[in-house]
Amino acid sequence: MVWALLILLGGLVLLWKGADLLSDGAVGLAERMGISQLVIGLTIVAMGTSAPEAAAGIIAALDGRGNIIVGNVYGANIADLALIGGLVALIRPVQVRATTLRREIPAMLAVALLLWLAVHDLILSRIDGVFLIAVFVTLLVYTIRTARRLGVKEAIDELHVVVEPARSVSRDVLFLAVGVAILAVGARMAVHSAEGIGRRVGLSDAVIGSTILAIGTTLPELMTCTVAAVKGHHDISVGNLVGSVIVNSLLVVGAAAMVRPLTINARLAGGTDYWIMVGVILTFAVIVRTGKRTIGRLGGAILLGIYVAYLLYLLNATDAL
Repeated sequence: MVWALLILLGGLVLLWKGADLLSDGAVGLAERMGISQLVIGLTIVAMGTSAPEAAAGIIAALDGRGNIIVGNVYGANIADLALIGGLVALIRPVQVRATTLRREIPAMLAVALLLWLAVHDLILSRIDGVFLIAVFVTLLVYTIRTARRLGVKEAIDELHVVVEPARSVSRDVLFLAVGVAILAVGARMAVHSAEGIGRRVGLSDAVIGSTILAIGTTLPELMTCTVAAVKGHHDISVGNLVGSVIVNSLLVVGAAAMVRPLTINARLAGGTDYWIMVGVILTFAVIVRTGKRTIGRLGGAILLGIYVAYLLYLLNATDAL
């Protein structure tokens, strides 16, 4: 138990440092490429911090554990918006662009609803996987092309921030790469130690997978968004949260389905857990809109309260995954 706690602490330290490097590299790269921090958050940062979910999904797919894959994605998406979004807003109110409210947040909701088409029949086939990945690639290309047309000046003017002199591209890319690598190592250490602690205190595999594993695979997002919030990089935080939900729903599930056709139970195939995820996404959107494009501390507290209620639901659910 002592070693598990020490490894957990070491993993969290690595996660914080990796998030710091990733955030700095992402901001610098956005300035050098002439696109907004939001787009970098939606694409590069989101895919980098979602790597643990992707790795867990592929490993689970090889073992034919469809429920673990889909359950982890639902849990990670809920943790991204409710747990991480709530914590970040409590640290520092998060500003959201008007374009994000009009475009990226509705896209996130649409993607979640689209996922129902793939899971409602209790089977994730390779055709479903190809479809989800094709949608992901289409959204990625559209986002990058749109960002290049808008240009960095419009993004900076809208946010009213001052751009610091950019570092070299190679240094920013190095920061990104090293940051993602450190995040991956730190997440692995934290997840494995947390799983060991969970088993020692008597938690079932179902509870561990839906809580510890889901929270553990979102630790990169948590640390990245927290560091970005402290530094005032709101677009990195928002882009990472929204982008991670899209990456999880399309790329992670799609890649797992292409590795091996999978079966899932009714609770996940458009059942309770699925609609809880959709409800959290809708709540997140409503808080952004009613807060006049700002997630304030009250909104953050509401999101955290929702996550606590979700954990209580998981711990008391009788139909374990």
